[in-house]
Amino acid sequence: MSTLTAGPSTWVQAARPQTLGAAVAPVVVGTAMAMEAGGLHPMSAVLALLSAILIQVGVNYHNDYNDFLKGTDTDDRVGPQRVTQAGLVEPETMRAATIGVFAGAVLAGGYLIWRGGWPILAIGVASIVSAVWYTGGRYSLAYMGMADFFVFLFFGPVAVGGTYYVQMLTISHEVILAGAGPGLLAVAILLVNNIRDVEGDRSARKRTLVVRLGRSAGVAFYTVCLTAAAVVPVVLYLLNGSHPWAMMTLLILAPGLGSIRTLRSTTQPEALNPLLGATGRLLVLWAVLFSVGWNV
Repeated sequence: MSTLTAGPSTWVQAARPQTLGAAVAPVVVGTAMAMEAGGLHPMSAVLALLSAILIQVGVNYHNDYNDFLKGTDTDDRVGPQRVTQAGLVEPETMRAATIGVFAGAVLAGGYLIWRGGWPILAIGVASIVSAVWYTGGRYSLAYMGMADFFVFLFFGPVAVGGTYYVQMLTISHEVILAGAGPGLLAVAILLVNNIRDVEGDRSARKRTLVVRLGRSAGVAFYTVCLTAAAVVPVVLYLLNGSHPWAMMTLLILAPGLGSIRTLRSTTQPEALNPLLGATGRLLVLWAVLFSVGWNV
């Protein structure tokens, strides 16, 4: 298909809307914590949300482009269709779209930088650099098996802490610790993706942690991520003796156990596609339960 005929649905598909919960959830958590502290700043919250979504879309576009160039996305791909590999969008057009989306994130973050100063500028620059580094270049994060740590950091403590800081203009240890919940669940989403794609990644020399350590280790890490995320508010309560209702996040363990069983028993890669969405919903559920509980 010619690039000129690629319609809105193609670009929405390339944006991978099922992954955007990972960008939204930490902003919701940071905003809820700012609200409880009496410092809710609506404009900053909205712009933080917009910036986070645009950066995530930029990551997805860049991943679509780079995995095609590196030969990771082929006709044998078992995951959702990638538009560059499928010929729906030409590589240079996808590259230009990636730059445009990141530019939009910078524009949306301009007010946040003005309000929050150099810490927000540093977070913004580091987020975009890491997004480009995720699959870009010879020594990209995903291809060296370092993506899991960066996903935890930027979708967890950095995103929650940055959202809180730009509203409150201060930070606390409990905000950073709370950020571990969304970060761990974002890593869980990545683990499902990497377990599903392990054979293709191995062939393409994409040395994810699952390729390096094996499928069983990936399943074990997934179990740890879900369990640890659920108990983060318990740790907060034991440390501070407050916000007991935030421990409602333990409720994600019920559906989470089903996800763990599915991941452990399913050997057909195609059958793991629904688990990506299910894990994303667990992340959103965690954010909702924590945010409501924190403000009770």
